[in-house]
Amino acid sequence: MGNINKLLNNTGNNAILASILVIIISFILYKIITHIIIKSGENNLFKRAKSNKSKTYLRMLKSIIRYTFLIITTLIVLEINGVDVTSTLAGVGIASVVLGFAIQDLLKDIIKGVDIISDKYFQVGDVVKYNDIEGKVISIGIKTTKIETLKDSGIISISNRNIEQVEVKSNFIYIEVPMPYEIPVEKAEEVIECIVTKVGQNDNVNGCKYKGVNELADSRINYLIEINCNPIYKLQVRRDALRNILVELDKNGIKVPYNQIDVHQKID
Repeated sequence: MGNINKLLNNTGNNAILASILVIIISFILYKIITHIIIKSGENNLFKRAKSNKSKTYLRMLKSIIRYTFLIITTLIVLEINGVDVTSTLAGVGIASVVLGFAIQDLLKDIIKGVDIISDKYFQVGDVVKYNDIEGKVISIGIKTTKIETLKDSGIISISNRNIEQVEVKSNFIYIEVPMPYEIPVEKAEEVIECIVTKVGQNDNVNGCKYKGVNELADSRINYLIEINCNPIYKLQVRRDALRNILVELDKNGIKVPYNQIDVHQKID
């Protein structure tokens, strides 16, 4: 700092002029560096992956550079104008400790935001579940993540520090097909194969498989089918599949089994 101050004072011994000169030079350097980084990213690293995650990396890097230049420029200008920067930094260090306790939640959000992006925990477009809410990730910020709910297309914001409570949903839906015990397994599996074919032809379905007997319940045998689809459409895909099941069972004269209670009355 002292060497920079002497150099600037030798050129004109004018604090105001020297301060303006430092600000101009700092601004020019900032623009040149950010331009080089962005161009380099577009032409090389991020050219292979033009995603929202890549754009977030660029914005984050640009923000870090901006604040770094701002801090350094401010310190140089203060030094030029006779402020004891060393003492000021010592005072700032003490204040930072106090401030750190006050903004610890914000710092947690920022740290977790970086973790989400770097660890690829989830990305824009993924479907996640937060508490009882399922939605599509529409943006990932340094402080919050925003999702669009699948149920009503509402927008909710999740603090990044709560990332451990977010579950990334898979592409698979599992549905049980109930059959009465009176239906032979071979006959039941023939009907299920027809159901699998029908479900596989529905919109937004990438595939459907029969997985086998899943449960021997009190009044029925539950057979399991697996549906592959984009989680964004899972609610409608499930509705369509349930309709296919009911139609196919009815076509084959099979009633959906349900629990029944026999009541016996004793007459004296």
